[in-house]
Amino acid sequence: MGTVYRETYTKPLPPGAEILTRKGQRIARWKDKAGKTRTAPVTVGKDGTERITVTASTFTAKFRDGGRLVRKVATGCRDETAARRVLADLERRAELVKAGVVTAGEDAVASYQNIPLSDHIAAFLEHQEAKNLCETQLNDTRSRLNRIAADCGFRRLADLNGATLERWLVARKAEDMSARTRNCYRQAWVTFGNWAVRNSRLLSNPFAAVPKADEKADPRRKRRAMEESELNRLLAVATLRPLAELGRISVRKDRGEVQRQRDTWKWERLTYDGLGAAAERARDRLRDNPALVAKLKDRGRERALIYKMLVLTGLRKGELTSLTVTQLDLDHDPPYLTLDCADEKNREGNSLVIRSDLAAELRDWLADKAAALQDAAGNSQTVKFDPAAAKPMKCVAGDSRGRNGQSCQDWTALPPNTPVFDVPAGLLRILNRDLRAAGIPKRDERGRTIDVHAMRTTFGTLLSKAGVYPRTAQAAMRHSTIDLTMNVYTDPNLLDIQGAIEALPDLSLHGDEGRTIAATGTDGDGFPLVPPLVPELGRNADDPSLSCQFLPIRQLDAATSSVDDELAVSGCQDITKKPLSNVDNGCQESRGGEIRTLDLLLPKQAR
Repeated sequence: MGTVYRETYTKPLPPGAEILTRKGQRIARWKDKAGKTRTAPVTVGKDGTERITVTASTFTAKFRDGGRLVRKVATGCRDETAARRVLADLERRAELVKAGVVTAGEDAVASYQNIPLSDHIAAFLEHQEAKNLCETQLNDTRSRLNRIAADCGFRRLADLNGATLERWLVARKAEDMSARTRNCYRQAWVTFGNWAVRNSRLLSNPFAAVPKADEKADPRRKRRAMEESELNRLLAVATLRPLAELGRISVRKDRGEVQRQRDTWKWERLTYDGLGAAAERARDRLRDNPALVAKLKDRGRERALIYKMLVLTGLRKGELTSLTVTQLDLDHDPPYLTLDCADEKNREGNSLVIRSDLAAELRDWLADKAAALQDAAGNSQTVKFDPAAAKPMKCVAGDSRGRNGQSCQDWTALPPNTPVFDVPAGLLRILNRDLRAAGIPKRDERGRTIDVHAMRTTFGTLLSKAGVYPRTAQAAMRHSTIDLTMNVYTDPNLLDIQGAIEALPDLSLHGDEGRTIAATGTDGDGFPLVPPLVPELGRNADDPSLSCQFLPIRQLDAATSSVDDELAVSGCQDITKKPLSNVDNGCQESRGGEIRTLDLLLPKQAR
């Protein structure tokens, strides 16, 4: 027989509690938040500190389950009669398990049926967080689970139904939700169902049979790779546009563009050809503010380096944002960078090789950044900069590229946690403006677009175009499968397919010596035959089985249909002067005065 009882547990002494002795027992007395006086027995904890003993407000059931093990289950009931009813239900289920009517797994599942679904989702998200998933993935999964649970009316595990989820997905398709997004919602619940089955919360996954949408038939964002000429134009625009924006001239709006009174002027749109002139006008306008000019030039230089870094390393935007100085080794041969596991998509912490020219530009960029940081610290009124305590800088005097007549060469003077780039949150918006100024269409005639992640597609396409082995390209892009590298991140439109076809070997139709002989068919066309062979026409008198042997010849006179005298015929009758059409050799069939070589028996080759 089981029993119900209220469990006791200990808590630290409440703030302001006083310890008294009543009838030989030590008690604590304090006032709660409502101002009511409370008392509780005092005991000593395992760590030697004084604690109070508290009795739970709800009952706990204690019984033996179907496996003869003693279990404690919180009933959640404050009334003892209600708690005993819960105990009776638990004991009845234990008897069913012992009788074999219900399995132990089914009994374990029944224990979770009355728990709210929100608690199960919270436990599932804790499990996902323990797997070291990034915060973005966790937030996306939480929002997808909560949205479908609210829309479909899922309140308990018993409410979960695959057909209900299917109807919800069909309704979202009617609202023009993309196939990829619908699959993300489906995958969130499939993953949740698998976790519930593994933890004995469900017997089977109710969403396992929900079909996936065909993403290839409903593409919403197809990226394209950029050509080399487009990349050069983009880098040039990114370098100059921050400064050129302040050099634009105002032009009068068209009548159709005027929406209100006195709104008749607008700034001229930047173009690739007019970018240099706009930058010169900006320098002239800001000649009294050289600090702002230097700031805008540095901003353009940083944006161009960001684009170049994305294209030549294949980094994702989040990975580039997380990159710090301590993760670079630009003085190594070859230079490389190392990603932290927490910042990489596949959580592996890979190392990527950096091209030597890009590494040199990064060294100059970080060296100038270190020099600017030291200048700011030295000129600060609130932070005292001690040059003697700083790491000595290796500078070359007289180099005009540096600040104050110097070009600093020691980029390692930066603090280790300094970000390599200040990647703006609105990088996509900035890229769109750079594309428009460079005259590069955002969307091509096939509907494919260019965005920040298209830089990674460009990286994969450039690797294939350069003849890099697919397995090497897969390692460079850190992909789990070669199919992802070759089919998703490689743009076939930029590959030199014609050059690959032209690289195939030359094949001649005339054999080794470029000779052809006339065919013996009815069409009379020549065809190559190496080595040229002709059947020996005649029978061997001593051995009739030796007939129709192939002997090499030098020439066949089609006009007389006779064999050249130089042909050596051994062991057969002399037929060199007889017309071919008048010889009955038993190996061919004459049809209308013509001979068909396809009717010949298989002869023996001449020795």
